[in-house]
Amino acid sequence: MPATVTLSPDNFAQALADSGLRNTPQREVIYSILLKKRDHPTADEVYARVKAELPTISLATVYNCLEALVNCNLVRAVNFEREPTRYCPNLHPHAHFHDETAGSTHDIDLPPGLLEQVRAILPPGYDASSIEISFRGRTAPEAATR
Repeated sequence: MPATVTLSPDNFAQALADSGLRNTPQREVIYSILLKKRDHPTADEVYARVKAELPTISLATVYNCLEALVNCNLVRAVNFEREPTRYCPNLHPHAHFHDETAGSTHDIDLPPGLLEQVRAILPPGYDASSIEISFRGRTAPEAATR
């Protein structure tokens, strides 16, 4: 299981403030929902989960809160071609595997030094500010029984 960064409520509020945003109950609940079940939900899935705690919240508010969390670097947006954006609270460097059969997305730990090796193959004069590695496929039957 990958190590993850979890912010205390005070640190969460400070991270928002450092980005020029104020903490709101909606942002707190959405962030806590992402931390509770780390299954890379879509905005619609987050909305369905948040409705239990905040019945009057709108889908637009969920989208706005998720965008704010991404812009504050508290959550990563994970995109796969022709799929809705998914949200990941794991801020440590890692890759993603999207199981096309099940529709699920999983964090994949990267070997130490891999990102430095990837940066090293860039042409001279190029500097990557971020690297995203994603895999698509299906879970092998023998992996599902482990």
